[in-house]
Amino acid sequence: MKKAQKAVLKKKSKYVLIASHTLLGAALLLIAINLIQYTAGKYDIEKLNYNAEIQVTNDKDYGGGHSEAPVPYEMKIPTSGVHSPHDLKYGFYNEKPPYEKLVHNLEHGDIVIYYPPNTDAETLEKLNVLAHYRKAGSGILAVPNGDVPANDKIVATAWTKTMELPAYDEAKVGTFIYKFINRGPEVIPPEIRQGGGTM
Repeated sequence: MKKAQKAVLKKKSKYVLIASHTLLGAALLLIAINLIQYTAGKYDIEKLNYNAEIQVTNDKDYGGGHSEAPVPYEMKIPTSGVHSPHDLKYGFYNEKPPYEKLVHNLEHGDIVIYYPPNTDAETLEKLNVLAHYRKAGSGILAVPNGDVPANDKIVATAWTKTMELPAYDEAKVGTFIYKFINRGPEVIPPEIRQGGGTM
């Protein structure tokens, strides 16, 4: 009798364990789906389609070869040229990575927004929000840079494109991002390039 009761109890415990794991898995899946839907809506690239009038410089295309060595760029803030074979994760940066890696990000259609080291907290927060936007296999990097000209507060770059702003302008920065994101010469599918920094 004891063996039979133990077997029944063991069988019930097994079913309870399976059921609890199934429910936990379903709950986690629902949370993940809701989070994805929330962030997809919150950071929908269409929200940046302000259609503002912007002045963009069409920079010379210096090519896009790869090198592990430091590169002497022709431009103070380069938008093309030989670069590192390694790119960076999208996001907000407190320290400036090497131009060699940033140019690789531009090649993949990312937008790099440079801000001076003394930028005010309110603008930094706005840039941090922008760094969450994505389009297909491309994203945004906000990076401090002492090379930002003294009269500028923002320098937005894409592959062979530069926009300088004397003050942060959400409509102009958003328009630049919307217009040039995911338009680099080497577009990587999003399923391969999740979050950047994968090459």
